[in-house]
Amino acid sequence: MRNRPRGSHLGLLLLASQLFQVGMNNIPPVTLAVLGLNAYLFLFPAAPLMKTCVSVQQAYWFSDWRRLLLSPLHHADDWHLYFNMVSFLWKGIKLERRLGGPWFLYLLSVFSLLTGLVYLLLEALLTELTQDQSYSMACAVGFSGVLFALKVINNHYHPGGVTYAMGIPVPNRYASWAELVLIHLTSPGTSFVGHLSGILVGLLYTSGPLKSIMKKCAELVTSNGYSSRPHGHYNSAGPSGYSAPYGGHSGNSQYPPRQTSHQAASYTGGLTEEQQLEEAIRNSLNERDPGGRNAGDAPPPYGFHLSDEPNAEELRWRRMRRFDS
Repeated sequence: MRNRPRGSHLGLLLLASQLFQVGMNNIPPVTLAVLGLNAYLFLFPAAPLMKTCVSVQQAYWFSDWRRLLLSPLHHADDWHLYFNMVSFLWKGIKLERRLGGPWFLYLLSVFSLLTGLVYLLLEALLTELTQDQSYSMACAVGFSGVLFALKVINNHYHPGGVTYAMGIPVPNRYASWAELVLIHLTSPGTSFVGHLSGILVGLLYTSGPLKSIMKKCAELVTSNGYSSRPHGHYNSAGPSGYSAPYGGHSGNSQYPPRQTSHQAASYTGGLTEEQQLEEAIRNSLNERDPGGRNAGDAPPPYGFHLSDEPNAEELRWRRMRRFDS
């Protein structure tokens, strides 16, 4: 979450380039639709930025609750959009394949709303404790609060390993907290409370009652006949009946199932799918930018490193190279 004036459209062009590098057919439909919606609302916003950002003053005092729906989908400038959407691309591919499209869409909808509500509660609490009205007037916009919630869930499903937060190796279980602090220190314009709200919402899902409440609500809807699967049951891997990694049966899924045989291990180097994705994109970026980032380039202000994002083409090339050898 952030508030700054708009710049050029270079970030939007880089985002399009990143999408084509990954391959549109490799991006699950919900993730692709959310990316498209954010890009569309950046080019054709539903309202001016100061009328989409969320604050205690605007949402609670003036009862403009629609900001809770608008603020996650609008961005301050093209770089804000770029870094948020590239991070979402990686998280969306992994989580939508694991949870299934319907549940992932449900998750995003709930998280977008709850992140804003938690943000308002925290800002109101800070106002009360400090008697400083500036907290109530702080207006936040952007998808990064939801991204922090998704990061908590992703780390919950993959507790081992290390994440690089701005070049610093951090165990996955602490990665969200480390990025929260580092982003606040290096980019003062970002919303610390907005990012913290995302972490808290993610913890409500992984360690609190939110997941159970969402399941109960989903079961209530399906039992009332509003779903084509009236007896479906949602679990941690998504709706029952979705046996493939992404939202369909393994017989007709457009995504390959996980390789678990000894033959598969012979050309994956013993790495998990997630490790292969991360290593592939790191090598790809190193080959394209051997000299590193120029001093004059704008640094990533949100702590999401492109070295953590998957490149499907590079991954397929590495797999074929191991297989041929």
